[in-house]
Amino acid sequence: MVVERLIEALGPDAVKTAPEDLSVYAFDAYTQGRMPSAVVLPASAIDVAAAVKIAKACDEPIVPRGAGTGLCGGAVPAEGGVVFSFARMNRILELDAPNRRARVQPGLINLDLSKKVAHAGLFYAPDPSSQKASTIGGNIGTNAGGPHCLSYGTTVNHVLGLEIVDENGDVQHTWVEEDGYDLTGALVGSEGTLGVVTSAWVRLMRQPEAVRVWLAGFPDVESASEGVSAIIGAGIVPTALEMMDGLALQMVEAAFHSGYPTDAGAVLLIESAGFEDDLNAYEALMAPIVRAAGATSWRSARSAAERDALWAGRKGALGATGRFAPNYYIQDVVVPRTKLPQALSAVEHACSERSIRVANVFHAGDGNLHPLLMYDRSDKQQVAAVIDAGNDILQAAVELGGTISGEHGIGFEKRGTLTRIFSTDDLATMARVRDVFDPKRRLNPEKIFPAGVGCGEVRQR
Repeated sequence: MVVERLIEALGPDAVKTAPEDLSVYAFDAYTQGRMPSAVVLPASAIDVAAAVKIAKACDEPIVPRGAGTGLCGGAVPAEGGVVFSFARMNRILELDAPNRRARVQPGLINLDLSKKVAHAGLFYAPDPSSQKASTIGGNIGTNAGGPHCLSYGTTVNHVLGLEIVDENGDVQHTWVEEDGYDLTGALVGSEGTLGVVTSAWVRLMRQPEAVRVWLAGFPDVESASEGVSAIIGAGIVPTALEMMDGLALQMVEAAFHSGYPTDAGAVLLIESAGFEDDLNAYEALMAPIVRAAGATSWRSARSAAERDALWAGRKGALGATGRFAPNYYIQDVVVPRTKLPQALSAVEHACSERSIRVANVFHAGDGNLHPLLMYDRSDKQQVAAVIDAGNDILQAAVELGGTISGEHGIGFEKRGTLTRIFSTDDLATMARVRDVFDPKRRLNPEKIFPAGVGCGEVRQR
């Protein structure tokens, strides 16, 4: 029934039902899901509203989906239902260059936005490593960050307003400057559980006069971590402050030949943007700071090409793991910057005792770790070992005063771990917020909250 009604409303070209088509939408980067009942590719908010009403009438769950690059199962159809792919809603609807903002559709690829506004001297700041593929809608769903969020902030800091379709199929609008509750802020990071985003007003930034990238080599991750704390402690907040350990450097250089030192135990990739004179002053301050922390080398990228090569290596690190193992599992935890050495030690311990090879590539400036655990998925023992190591890393982050997710979201994979940082009362309060937007839990069900949150005994609290 739902398929026939969707085809009647949107047309046969916008509704996919063949098993080979449905299987494409049964997973994101997290692979455990089930087949959806149908996939729709709407072309407008009107299409989305019509499809949501049909899904509701047929009691089908609704799963919004970006590019499928999510790492925690946020877009998997955990209960089947209708998957909404926004591949056809990928345009800039309005560009307001004087006020540095744009209204965009959710299927617009992150990097394409910056490319399309570059002629106006503008760019979009949030830049997850998946920015060549991930979409603005998906980024809004997980409140995506990226290397430059240290200075510019995460997605929520760059969303000015939203157009959404609610669980009844009605189109609603929010704006950050409205009086009352910040509904825009509530929707960003809600992973499609409160509404389906059909367009967004986003903040754009003016391209800086100059950009400088430096590379500091260290004998080990401990001294590199000291360098991070020393830079921030001196009152310097770079645009980006990234760390890679020795194994990550070997992987990246083998794949990209970016110019990273393979004999270093760790490096800091540092970027600052602004006025040329200010950047000269930053370098004069930072170089002696990192050397005092134990850096054995310091160099500045000599050209835009060298700068781009260094960033290409950093952002391509996940794919470079293929040279060392057939599969990898990436964690996403946050700890206070001062606890980076202890956190990295916990990562190493969790992996070494299970004979798992691990490389660390992460946003050091804000303590957001992304250990890459390499394994062979065809070996069940290795799979179990990686899962156990990942859980140990999560727990270590919590015990160090951190949290279980920095920018990848909670999705399906991590929903059971929320109890490590929130009480039952906390979770019940959050569940009541969701009940206001989606009392039947049809919008992206089985995501974010642990199984049972929202059931009778919780709702009575």
